Amino acid sequence: MEKPHKQHIVVVGGGFGGVKAALELAGHPDKFEITLVSERPDFWYYPTLYHTATGGSSSQSDIPLKELFHGKPVKLVIGKAEALDRAAKTVTLADKTVVPYDRLVLALGVVTNYFGIPGLAEFTFGVKSIDEAEELKRRLHTEILDDSKPELNYVVVGGGPTGIELAGALPGYIKFIMKHHGITGRKVHVDLVEGSNHLMPRMPKSVGRSIERRLKRLGVKLYLGTKVEGATADELMISGKPLRSHTIIWTAGQANNPFFTANEFPLSPRKKVEVDEFLRAGKDVFVIGDNAETVYSGMAQTAIYDADFVARNLLKDAEGEPKLAYRPKKPVYVTPAGPYWAAVEWGNVHIYGKLGWLLREAGDFVAFTDIEPVGEAVAQWAQVLRHQHLCETCGAA
Repeated sequence: MEKPHKQHIVVVGGGFGGVKAALELAGHPDKFEITLVSERPDFWYYPTLYHTATGGSSSQSDIPLKELFHGKPVKLVIGKAEALDRAAKTVTLADKTVVPYDRLVLALGVVTNYFGIPGLAEFTFGVKSIDEAEELKRRLHTEILDDSKPELNYVVVGGGPTGIELAGALPGYIKFIMKHHGITGRKVHVDLVEGSNHLMPRMPKSVGRSIERRLKRLGVKLYLGTKVEGATADELMISGKPLRSHTIIWTAGQANNPFFTANEFPLSPRKKVEVDEFLRAGKDVFVIGDNAETVYSGMAQTAIYDADFVARNLLKDAEGEPKLAYRPKKPVYVTPAGPYWAAVEWGNVHIYGKLGWLLREAGDFVAFTDIEPVGEAVAQWAQVLRHQHLCETCGAA
């Protein structure tokens, strides 16, 4: 008896969406052969990268893909996807490797966008990768231990979740380093710059105002409604005025992966890929997570939700069942601002303070269990909790 044909599903992207899609599909080895293509051999847990930059171990944000897929029928290919041949149904990588597919799931994530502002690429730090987070951590230590600098000035640009999380963590971490090395008498300034008149501009104003009050209590100075005009090694220029700093951290901009423009995908005004009711952007090509033009695109919860949706529909299709149409699911927005404090928007309910922080920790645990077995997820989650305890001992809360 002839064996039924297995569909070869190629997933491109080693982030939340790509990993989740590959894991879900790998649970049906009788139906699918799975290949995951990723630019790097590790999965980065983006919500804790700011922990890595402020004293945490990189291992709490960095999980080897081989560990995630250990014992799973997933072929792992490390390489950068560059070209899509829709007629031949192949993806060509930067090293000229050609990967054929029956169905393609694209979950490539976003890239940093400096909006053409002079000096940002050369003179600012980032926290969008393990390397960037480690580089920023080294910079913090170098500046603090440099006796020639009587004042320490740090500027975070961007009033979204990453900028808020980092600005909230910096005061406590800097105090911790100074105390550890017996440094006294140094003035520390942490500034947060945001172009809108409120932090978290896409959320209700009451949420932004609560976070603003919290950051001010931590000693963070806010510059709201200001325009970033340029950066040098010594300062950030905002609305015609200079902010002195040798450490400027850019968290404000991101753009869709250039793969989609290079391969002529239809893009929305937000430069996200236009998809249909099944998250398709053409025959047998699915686009999920940050890359897709959906209501809640940009959240890790959405990437995981999209991955589940596409995996379920691929299984339904393979079994000859009717597919489901996509229905967006509003995420729970949780934004930490310093130790043991977070703002939560859960539908119409807003929660602030330690309860919000507990919900964030619960959310991290759920996210880890989405991509890891429970034992490994607990170990990963425990690292995050230990770092939070370290920040609490800094006296920043």
